Amino acid sequence: MKLPALKLPRLVSPARLKRAGVLGMNQRNADYIMRYNHRADYPTVDDKLLTKQLAIRHHVATAQLIGSISCQYQVRDFLRLVADVPDFVIKPGHGSGGRGILVIRHHDGVHFHKSNGEVCDYEFIYEHISNILSGLYSLGGQVDYALFERCIDFSDVYSKFSFQGVPDVRLIVFRGYPVMSMIRLATRESDGRANLHQGAVGVGLRIRDGRPEFAAQHNRAITRHPDTGANFSELVVPHWEQHLELAARCAEMIPLGYFGADIATDRQRGPLLLELNARPGLAIQIANGRGLLSRLRQIEALPPGSHPTPADKIAFARENFS
Repeated sequence: MKLPALKLPRLVSPARLKRAGVLGMNQRNADYIMRYNHRADYPTVDDKLLTKQLAIRHHVATAQLIGSISCQYQVRDFLRLVADVPDFVIKPGHGSGGRGILVIRHHDGVHFHKSNGEVCDYEFIYEHISNILSGLYSLGGQVDYALFERCIDFSDVYSKFSFQGVPDVRLIVFRGYPVMSMIRLATRESDGRANLHQGAVGVGLRIRDGRPEFAAQHNRAITRHPDTGANFSELVVPHWEQHLELAARCAEMIPLGYFGADIATDRQRGPLLLELNARPGLAIQIANGRGLLSRLRQIEALPPGSHPTPADKIAFARENFS
């Protein structure tokens, strides 16, 4: 399969976007987020520790929790948390968009090696945690806490498609149906983070089989990884069925009707839930080279009870959303 090498136009008329079935931000907010997600349920996904604890209770596979720091006086003792683990990730508990995430691949308690090969010291980690607590990376600048997790030992199948970072699959789930997906691949520009706004690549994946059908970076269609040169048409996402099942189980775990599930593949444990998002971004449409709106409306048009189980919903999605 050869991915298209089209250039995505910088300026497109609203009429053309509408004909293409592209979901805009205002429509997403009014017709899907506000309608299907109750604000009282947002903390379930906005707070990463709550999400993780909920996933553990519902036996949803997730990255190993090391601990958390919520007070400034605890920061100086962060070494106690990571003393017995060779690698770790520090995340803002209320962060978004990948901001404030620090990945340490290995350390000896003195030297901490980041994903991009840079080495930092105790003072750097101390300052980073302090910035998290101050709300530098949190939604609305609120006082935050720092969450510590083990790194994902990602599968070798992605080694030539991602630059030093952990790739993750984003699945948009609507009323329990997986409707659109992409895999986000880190680049040198994104500093090893799988964040599209920081320069990562988004590769659209077919719901049917998880195979790539389009790829984009900075809203421009590409066919090869900018750093490794790997051809995206050769990308294979392992355990695709488990990705769909994991996303469907999240729909049963939380009361939100419209959300994004971020999933990474660990070498030993398989697909693991990284986090959930009650306001998933719309760049997934660019990564797929197609609009999301027609799929959402197709599900809204279904008679109540059409697909009562998660397996039924997955089967419908695989049949209808290539």
